[in-house]
Amino acid sequence: MKRTIVYVLISTLMFSSMEIALKVAGATFNPIQLNLIRFFIGSLVLLPIANKSLKQNKRTLTKQDWLLFLVTGFLCVIVSMSLFQLAVVSTKASTVAVLFSCNPVFALIFAFLILHERLGRANLIAVVISIIGLLIIIDPAHLSRPTGIVLALLSAVTFGFYSIVSRYGSTKRGLNGIVMTCYTFIAGTAELLVISWLTHIPAVALWLGKSSSMSSFKNLPIIQNITFSALPMLLYLGVCVTGGGFAFYFLAMERSNVSTASLVFFIKPGLAPILAAILIGEKISVLTIIGIIVILIGSVVTFIGNKVKEENIDAASKS
Repeated sequence: MKRTIVYVLISTLMFSSMEIALKVAGATFNPIQLNLIRFFIGSLVLLPIANKSLKQNKRTLTKQDWLLFLVTGFLCVIVSMSLFQLAVVSTKASTVAVLFSCNPVFALIFAFLILHERLGRANLIAVVISIIGLLIIIDPAHLSRPTGIVLALLSAVTFGFYSIVSRYGSTKRGLNGIVMTCYTFIAGTAELLVISWLTHIPAVALWLGKSSSMSSFKNLPIIQNITFSALPMLLYLGVCVTGGGFAFYFLAMERSNVSTASLVFFIKPGLAPILAAILIGEKISVLTIIGIIVILIGSVVTFIGNKVKEENIDAASKS
């Protein structure tokens, strides 16, 4: 149990520092380039663990598996995480961290709408509480610069959708979380690399350059600005945050259960703003503090609901 707690704490620290590290690195790197680099490094970190899992289960990857990875890679790396990175550039790291931490709420909604899973009383209450917390933080009546907040919310929504697609696909294909995550990262990185190359085609670059909102996406850099001085930050983002965060999360899950491991995402809304205030001097408004507290209450309700659900399933399987 002690080792599980250590895994949860390490994973929590890694994930809670993600937006801060991305904010700092964003001053040097193009947002899409940074996305490409960190998921490439992260996939390399997870690859030995994923392959070991495949070998233990005597499982080889098929064409259908790779088709699934291409879909989840597109949803996760290209759509959700690109929106996430753009949100970090556009608004406070602490705000993005809190808004993105609500992605499990959107996953619950998608599970209800797409998979027709029943929303338990605790989950329904958690959804309502979390939405109230989001509205308090967003403060629609006084919203002057909505771009970063909209991008963060879209990132959370699409990540919630990715989570459901990934869970459904992994169940159908018989793949565990670490394998799904690793190869999703690999497929998404490959797709993002192809897209980055396409922006260097003169006709594509010309088309992107005609729009002021799209001009920053033409001739996307791939290896530019990677210097020895930038390596520590890139390695922290790739090895620790992207690869290590998920690795320790899955190790905690293997040694305990989903509810215990998911504490990572329930603690993050409270810890990330504190780290942002300490490390990069971000100021937290009173409304944001109130919203964080409300969302944390929603997280506690979700955790309790998931815990009771798991205990009921275990009791039913033993009877």
